[in-house]
Amino acid sequence: MHVVYISDGKAGHRSQALGLYQAMQRQHADCSFQELSIADLPMLSLIGAIFSRKCAQLEQTPTFIFVVGSHTHLRVWLMGKVYPKAKTVILMKPSLPLSFFDYAVIPEHDGVSASDKVIVTQGVLNPIVNQQRHQTNRILIALGGSSKRHQWNAEKVFTTIQKIAEQQPQATIILTTSRRTPSDFLAQLQQQPYAKQLQIFPVEQTPQGWIFEEMQKAEAVWVTEDSVSMIYEALTAGCRVGLIEIDRLKQDRITHAVDGLLQKQYVSSTTHLQQLPTANAFKEAERVATYLLQSC
Repeated sequence: MHVVYISDGKAGHRSQALGLYQAMQRQHADCSFQELSIADLPMLSLIGAIFSRKCAQLEQTPTFIFVVGSHTHLRVWLMGKVYPKAKTVILMKPSLPLSFFDYAVIPEHDGVSASDKVIVTQGVLNPIVNQQRHQTNRILIALGGSSKRHQWNAEKVFTTIQKIAEQQPQATIILTTSRRTPSDFLAQLQQQPYAKQLQIFPVEQTPQGWIFEEMQKAEAVWVTEDSVSMIYEALTAGCRVGLIEIDRLKQDRITHAVDGLLQKQYVSSTTHLQQLPTANAFKEAERVATYLLQSC
């Protein structure tokens, strides 16, 4: 079985495709993967390949073709014409009609109903699995920043971190930032009396994969509510998850998705570790992989 991923170069999109491929690999050991950039797949060459029934860039005939990102949709449709026996899988709500693809894997917040061709997921897929290495009283705090739907509120974040630290005095608390965290925030945080309880790792000083490893070790993760992908990653890692509220600029499908997690009690805005919901078995990539493999 061979999986081809047509990439637009975005790390978040690649993470989704890798998550699904790795879940397939765990269920079907004889599984290979090839990543092709859209820059290496000009439209004219793909159109020509329809007539020759072969794309020179491919190492072997694909069983599945994955894409994520709006610039990849037409290419996967054309690639499906080149290899009509391959299953084309788009990991988002497509800009082209659903009938153009064999399968669409669409997050619940996009409001598309499930069907034989549409697999609805809770959040986007990711490559994390729960390795069952969580350490009691180990906490990870992961900070985001302002976005098109959120405005950073330093006072709210300070207050929440203070409560987490004071209410869990015996806990090991690891704190990290993101590229969107205001540049002066950590300097202000380190002046707070409770900062001595924190082990602070700025994002600039963390290697690739660091935060995924920390999620495997943490009993609980508190995430600012703007970092939606990280919320789902923490759930998938098997952590108890708390939200750090910041100001909302607008309500949309993403904020509604976060509210849905609160209502379903997958996450909580409490600052007490023992009041957080128990960890859930989030295995969306595994579920999608099982569904797709049964179609072979």
